[in-house]
Amino acid sequence: MQDDGSRAVVLAAFFANLGIAVAKFVGFLLTGAASMLAEAVHSAADTGNQGLLLLGGKRSRQAESTMHPFGYGRERYFWAFVVAMVLFSLGGLFAIYEGVDKLRHPHELESIAVAVGILVVAVVFETYALTKAIKVANKERAGRSWWRFIRRSKNPEIPVVLLEDSGAELGLLIALFGIAMARITGDPRWDAAGSLGIGVLLVIIAVFLAVEMKSLLIGESAGPDDEAAIRSAIESAPDVRRLIHLRTQHLGPDELLVGAKIELDPALSFPQVAATIDRTEHQLRAAVPEARIVYLEPDVSQS
Repeated sequence: MQDDGSRAVVLAAFFANLGIAVAKFVGFLLTGAASMLAEAVHSAADTGNQGLLLLGGKRSRQAESTMHPFGYGRERYFWAFVVAMVLFSLGGLFAIYEGVDKLRHPHELESIAVAVGILVVAVVFETYALTKAIKVANKERAGRSWWRFIRRSKNPEIPVVLLEDSGAELGLLIALFGIAMARITGDPRWDAAGSLGIGVLLVIIAVFLAVEMKSLLIGESAGPDDEAAIRSAIESAPDVRRLIHLRTQHLGPDELLVGAKIELDPALSFPQVAATIDRTEHQLRAAVPEARIVYLEPDVSQS
């Protein structure tokens, strides 16, 4: 289930984007700026996306069922993948379409000062949401680079919000640049170019997110630190001679499936084997609490 940090980040982004979307749509109605409309649709899509992330968190808390015996943890990955699709289509492709249309049929902008004012206010709100996401992410990334954190994180909400908010900040700067250049040069096609730039940016972010969420949906193994802790817990357990092989898979951001074949002392009786398996599982879970489901297969040396 979503932890409090992830949920707080998503909620902050939801309310920030909702307010920004309303302001941008008003700005578009007053100015007719293509980049302003692209940004308005972008913020509306982001607002919906935060709602989808919250929905995924809620659905992931369902109890396991006969049809889904390992629970619903991957609901969070699924809805994060849907977010990438929404960002690609409703955000990116719409902005590109709007930019191409305005390049073909340019028209003069109105109330440019209003548009600039709204975009500046939007930058403030987006900065607040991005700062909150960075603060929570810094606790989780533990000194890793941002690129490594986003690529290796098993938590879908934080990378999604980070990339969305970063893209929103850059998109706002592109919109401001396009509107400013249209004003300075008197050529409204600069505004259309701004819309195209926003669309290309959103498509790139969406494709990256889709690739990452697809990998999580298929099933990723535990991170190197967790896997090392699991190996150490198994190999240090009493009566375990060696770990023959280990397989791990994330069933959700905070849920690990662990399967391992271990060599035990051949002199152990059946009750002793069962007791050793129980002790090893307990030791493993103490070392890595995310290891919710553990299957250990006992074996003896074939030599």
